[in-house]
Amino acid sequence: MLSASAFDQEGFLLNLDDWSPDVARQIAAAEDIALGDGHWEVIELVRSYYREFDASPAMRPLVKYCALKLGPDKGKSIYLMSLFPGSPAKLGSKIAGLPKPENCL
Repeated sequence: MLSASAFDQEGFLLNLDDWSPDVARQIAAAEDIALGDGHWEVIELVRSYYREFDASPAMRPLVKYCALKLGPDKGKSIYLMSLFPGSPAKLGSKIAGLPKPENCL
């Protein structure tokens, strides 16, 4: 468990190297999300996107990347919203230990 000082005001990790699956569970719990297989699949995908593009994905690129990597059924906004309510790109990036995507309020 990381202390509150490891996060910014919005709950994003300050140091990407502090991330681990346990930290993801800690962040998800603070957002009232119990991580299941679908969540982990998208978390790994978001982390892969970050490694490939050196940026957290905004919603539209996230949907396209999910469709490309996970298939058309999972590459839909509705699917992502069911896992990460509100702003899937922002919440998924937060739980994945990545910076807040640009263009996310």
